[in-house]
Amino acid sequence: MSDASSASTSSEEEIRLPGCDVEIPPMGLGTWAWGDRRTWGMDGYDHSYDRETIREAYQRSVEKGVTFLDTAEAYGSGESERIIGGLLEADPANRDRIVIATKFMPFPWKLAVKSGIREALGTSLKRLGLPFVHLYQIHGPTSLRSAEALADALAAVREAGLVRAVGVSNYSEREMRTIHAALASHGIPLATNQIEYSLLRTMPERNGLLAACAELGVKVLAYSPIGQGRLTGKYSAGHPPPGRRGFSDFPMAEVAPIVEELRRIGRRHGEKNPSQVALNWVISKGAIPIPGAKNREQADENAGALGWRLSEDEMRSLDSLGKYGRRRLIHRVWQHG
Repeated sequence: MSDASSASTSSEEEIRLPGCDVEIPPMGLGTWAWGDRRTWGMDGYDHSYDRETIREAYQRSVEKGVTFLDTAEAYGSGESERIIGGLLEADPANRDRIVIATKFMPFPWKLAVKSGIREALGTSLKRLGLPFVHLYQIHGPTSLRSAEALADALAAVREAGLVRAVGVSNYSEREMRTIHAALASHGIPLATNQIEYSLLRTMPERNGLLAACAELGVKVLAYSPIGQGRLTGKYSAGHPPPGRRGFSDFPMAEVAPIVEELRRIGRRHGEKNPSQVALNWVISKGAIPIPGAKNREQADENAGALGWRLSEDEMRSLDSLGKYGRRRLIHRVWQHG
């Protein structure tokens, strides 16, 4: 048996979020692009997708078992949540299968955190057409209020039955440990930390953040797991990603050797494409990637990352090429690091 075939697996186990009975698949679906014009170009520079192609992406994802959708009140100024609400309303047969995560944007001027979170969550629930969300996250460590104040507010909405689990996003190890302790005083576990993590940003494993998550029992959700498209093989130095895709923004000439290795490894696994190998690398690291999908084809591509595993040799080869990552000035107070 070859090294590659011995690393494959025929099924995927669901992952239980800490502190509740919610289970999610080993890969989710990120919906930042749904309704977003500024970065992703919906109803703007990118004419390749619209609400109909999004519907097809949603349907195909669910068919493939990718039933965990991640959104936020900030995505398209709420349009992503509205789109998801419409999809759920039109799909009653699968409504109970879908796990929804959304986020509260902690702008510094939102000083009344307890009432602010309750109000923001209520608005999100209206857009989603849901009585509760499975996971509610603080979108970033930008609030001027203490971790204790945020924990009090999260505990209140959880006690009210409006959320099943609570998490954070873009938190460093220190910030995560602080709010983990604050939530523990309410008897509530910190379920997740959603971070940028990919072969173009291996910082979380090298700076100890992944190890801290494992120590505390916090599940890692990996956004931009294919580097905002840079690891798909669709782009090159002469044809870089369009729009304002500020994460993982290495020149494509520097990304090319990684993509070539992803191609080489993919050929050993039944012609997997670079994005599928890159997503499998994230899964093999113990994180839960949440790639986006604008259409049926991209949803199919995402699902092709499931049901098999990279070998140890292949992981080492990709590890040797992975970028540590860097923080642009605009993200300095936003991204973990």
